[in-house]
Amino acid sequence: MFTLRPETKGDWWEVEALYDLCFAPGREALSSYRLRDGIPPVASLSRVARDEQGIVGGAIRYWPVRVAGQRVLLLGPVAVHPTAQGEGLGGALIRDSLDQAQSEGWARVLLVGDAPYYKRFGFWKIDGVEMPPPTNPDRVLALELEPGAWDGVEGVVQRDA
Repeated sequence: MFTLRPETKGDWWEVEALYDLCFAPGREALSSYRLRDGIPPVASLSRVARDEQGIVGGAIRYWPVRVAGQRVLLLGPVAVHPTAQGEGLGGALIRDSLDQAQSEGWARVLLVGDAPYYKRFGFWKIDGVEMPPPTNPDRVLALELEPGAWDGVEGVVQRDA
């Protein structure tokens, strides 16, 4: 059984260790990390899942970015420890944080990921929105938290400076 709660500064290194475990070496060389450099994650949406012993089993973070001047949430990374994968923890982290994002008035979410997995949460492949290279455009996915939020929003994803 895992408990989800907001990530705190004290969680930072354990969460980073989880990301290192779950993702390939050099993960910070990905283009999405260029959008995050020097910008803190959205604290109210970043979540940690801990088990009964207090061990981190999963984590999710979001970052503010802009597309065509519009505020957008960049979801990721989200990770689940290999020993807890397949138990629905990733889905719980995603649903919980998206509910919070919607309640805070965020309208649109973007991520780079596997469409068959994220489709269950309402994400779709978006055309006209370009992540910095080298990003496969087939993996750029979007979600509307407000109906029509992506209508007319096209362009290059930029840092939220």
